[in-house]
Amino acid sequence: MFKHEKPLLREVKVEKPNAQYAILMQEQLGGANGELKAALQYLSQSFRVKDPAIKDLFLDIAAEELSHMEMVAHTINLLNGHKVDYTQAEVGEIETHVLTGLAPGLINSSGYSWTADYVTVTGDIAADLLSNIASEQRAKVVYEYLYRQINDKYVKETIDFLLNREEAHNALFREALNKVQDRASNKDFGVTKDSKLYFDLSTPGRYFANPEPTPPSFENPRQKSKETTKI
Repeated sequence: MFKHEKPLLREVKVEKPNAQYAILMQEQLGGANGELKAALQYLSQSFRVKDPAIKDLFLDIAAEELSHMEMVAHTINLLNGHKVDYTQAEVGEIETHVLTGLAPGLINSSGYSWTADYVTVTGDIAADLLSNIASEQRAKVVYEYLYRQINDKYVKETIDFLLNREEAHNALFREALNKVQDRASNKDFGVTKDSKLYFDLSTPGRYFANPEPTPPSFENPRQKSKETTKI
């Protein structure tokens, strides 16, 4: 069950309407790395998760991503203003002005429709968590690109907030990945010595000193520092 709260997760506003900025923001509404993609990916993945804590994590973040989508859509509304005028859209989609009557559609900045092909669901908790970590990282990159190009201080504040929330999700997914190191496709079954080999095919200029790579660790160094301080 889901519950809609009338207030936005965070207030959004703009300095003034700007149709070109609205087009840029469309990428995070209906794009391959946008908020709708994230919400439906985590929601869809949760249907198969057996671990109660990780299932709740997926559902909680999915619900927040829907609130992000709401913020992005509201920002687009404010940027589009009240006048249908495709000439204000110098580059990118014009469907907003000729098809949706300024309503934020489920399209990206080029006008391509959102598709479920953006969503990754494998049924394997380790693979899905790695997909989610990558999804959050890509979303951060898009927001960073938007931040560099949009010169509206209020929109930049919204982007900064959303970017930092994506980082929070990224950290939570990394923490969850640590907890499933012995589950699903992370099990040690069928792993031979070949899985530990690194072939140096780029000599000269060897970069990796250890020819046998070890599994990555996502331990938070700041948390480790705090624990050390307590001791």
